[in-house]
Amino acid sequence: MFSQRVRSIDISGIRKMFEGAGPNAINLGLGQPDFDTPLHIKRAAIEAINKGFTGYTANLGIPELRDTLCKKFKRENGFSVAPDEVIVTSGASEALHLALQALVDKGDEVLVPDPGFVSYSPLAKMAGGKVVGVPLGERLTMTPEAVNESITLKTRAIIINSPSNPTGTVQTREEIKGLADIAEDKEITIISDEVYEHFIYEGEHVSPAQFTDNVITINAVSKTYAMTGWRIGYAAARKEYVEQMLKVHQYIQACACSIAQKAALAAIEGPQECVSEMRESFRARRDILMEGFNSMGIKCVKPQGAFYAFPEVEDEDAPAKLLKNGVIVTPGSAFGENGKGHIRISYSTSEANLKKALGIMGTVL
Repeated sequence: MFSQRVRSIDISGIRKMFEGAGPNAINLGLGQPDFDTPLHIKRAAIEAINKGFTGYTANLGIPELRDTLCKKFKRENGFSVAPDEVIVTSGASEALHLALQALVDKGDEVLVPDPGFVSYSPLAKMAGGKVVGVPLGERLTMTPEAVNESITLKTRAIIINSPSNPTGTVQTREEIKGLADIAEDKEITIISDEVYEHFIYEGEHVSPAQFTDNVITINAVSKTYAMTGWRIGYAAARKEYVEQMLKVHQYIQACACSIAQKAALAAIEGPQECVSEMRESFRARRDILMEGFNSMGIKCVKPQGAFYAFPEVEDEDAPAKLLKNGVIVTPGSAFGENGKGHIRISYSTSEANLKKALGIMGTVL
């Protein structure tokens, strides 16, 4: 009755944890900043509505936003693209979908970090691809050596995510350069998910597109500017990549929301103090969490970015036990085979909530 490609995937393991949670539960499961969208961004959206900017836009996105994104990539990421090499999408999720639909044929292999973000494997499967999980190294990053061992003649794409969801780790410049060299050598495409690039506490953000043009760079305003519900993402790549992605975009989406595009333009062009303030708040929360783990003897690779921690918790029933006691976390198994024995904690909540949750964890675990 239903297609095999849909039956072969499951509902997100992140969303499952919300079922059965009480109204007062502390939510350490959802990857969403707990800040409001900055006022100047909201005003840009209101102005767009008042001026009647409420119709379809160009399929690729409004020209002024794509121009601004080209400047952003040059200034912040160290590579150059033209406006027709940028496509504005309904969130980074759509950009990932477009990239995989444009690249992958039935039987092609897609290398994904294991553990890695919950969307990568289902989106690759829906494109007809075969998912190959790449075990992460001791620092919970994707190493060139592990990728090399996983490559076959059928490998079509490698998905990189730094800073990482779920681990919060940041790839080093040497690792990114090594992965880019592999992509160049073997004519494989890197899909680089960079949505957490502005939330780094140690280390640096390095885009693989600095080193090779075999890259589709994906990003969004969602996390950086607390705009998850506005649904604006974007991708940058060589023109031939964007041309193929645009075909899919035209038929499933037509264009991203016109009003939200104006808001995204204001976000990227406007004052950036809001981003710095969020980053410092997340850093403080990260430190509270790590101090709590250390006091309980829980092992956890220190997150260098994003707002996630991936502590080792051997009790497979830990998420269910914590849920019964009013704390929502995500089972590590939701992120891949190698996520077992861990839980993911999102520290995008208040310091008071984190301290209360740590107290409950200390008792339950």
